Amino acid sequence: MALYATAASVLAGVEERRGSVRALVYSSGFQNVKPLYALVCETQRFAAVLDAVIARAGLLRAEKQLRPHLAKVLVYELLLGKGFRGGGGRWKALLDRHQARLKAELARLKVQRGVSRNEDLLEAGSKPGSAPQVPRYVRVNTLKTCSDDAVDYFKRKGFSYQGRACSLEDLRALGGKHFLLDPLLPELLVFPAQTDLHEHPLYLAGHLILQDKASCLPAVLLAPPPGSHVIDACAAPGNKTSHLAALLKNQGKIFAFDQDAKRLASMATLLARAGVSCCELAERDFLAVAPSDPRFEQVQYILLDPSCSGSGMVSRQLEEPAVAPSEERLRALAGFQLRALRHALSFPALRRLVYSTCSLCREENEDVVQKALQESSGAFRLAPALPSWPHRGLNTFSGGEHCLRASPETTLTGGFFVAVIERAEVPSLAPHAEALALAQLTPRPATRKKKRRKAVAGPGP
Repeated sequence: MALYATAASVLAGVEERRGSVRALVYSSGFQNVKPLYALVCETQRFAAVLDAVIARAGLLRAEKQLRPHLAKVLVYELLLGKGFRGGGGRWKALLDRHQARLKAELARLKVQRGVSRNEDLLEAGSKPGSAPQVPRYVRVNTLKTCSDDAVDYFKRKGFSYQGRACSLEDLRALGGKHFLLDPLLPELLVFPAQTDLHEHPLYLAGHLILQDKASCLPAVLLAPPPGSHVIDACAAPGNKTSHLAALLKNQGKIFAFDQDAKRLASMATLLARAGVSCCELAERDFLAVAPSDPRFEQVQYILLDPSCSGSGMVSRQLEEPAVAPSEERLRALAGFQLRALRHALSFPALRRLVYSTCSLCREENEDVVQKALQESSGAFRLAPALPSWPHRGLNTFSGGEHCLRASPETTLTGGFFVAVIERAEVPSLAPHAEALALAQLTPRPATRKKKRRKAVAGPGP
């Protein structure tokens, strides 16, 4: 079945760090994503158990045409899932030849570990509830609606609105069909962790963007005013780009670059759905973009979120394997990140840059920023970002505390790093820019609400 082959392809993509489970599932082209997503997540969750059973049964030695990721998916369905779907086709016939041996090895594993349930075979870090529960963050797309109307819509659909949160404890206590407004970002709604809105009409219509809170920080901290020219250097999949467009109110210009044609095509669809009209997409390597090109002479703001190890990606649903990146991989990534940051700082009109990663590794974060600033010979400086943010950058160099870090444990978000860099000769824009960005995100006056509600209510059933 195509389901099993696609699930195996997604698992391989996650292992190769091409993206998260969710991103790869939704870009796979598979028509029914819900069973695909569930199958991949559960196979990933039981990966260590499945590897042990497959190895002990000698399945891959006996069936040399069977690839490891596909074997894992099929054995999950046979032993731990609900059985093969749609008859299972040729894969069921293949697995039936080994069914007795696979079941025997699973039983033997339980005896050896002194457990009776499949769930008890999981390591502590893979059991449901063992990872910090990060809420479901939903950014209201102000190009199409406003938070007041989105709140009203959810209330009409049976959700209970609890107002603006006052602390992280309010977010931790969320459950059922309750939701809150984030205490920092006024266009960010917060739902319980397991809330699934991927098929929600407001999401499908581009009124809502499913985006982690930490991922919203780069655009807010860059804070380009309407009319600005902005570069999004490594733009796909496009959530941050759409956020920048919302801050710009579609006034100005965003130059968005990415080398991956497939990801760029998906991004174009996302931006069209979000109502973005001020963005120019280009399938180009940002490092090959000439800062002296007259088209970029007005670019004063750059958002740089380069490829990274992904070590901070939320493991709530085990979307990434819990394997630390190797030293060799970290060196390669940090080298690329430093080249990209160095290149971004060479744009002549640049006033403000935000560097961010979804990595927890110092080598990709503080070390990259420190080296780039040292090489700039005083032309640029770190700006203090959100002084009230509880998780600061590492004190590995002077000013490191001006950076931000995020994690499920400290901020109830995915793992993230953000640094705000400004040209030294320009008066610091940080406090004013952040205040302006947050002010732009505040809900519209009630006098405009009636007109906009119709647009929000439209996609609903």
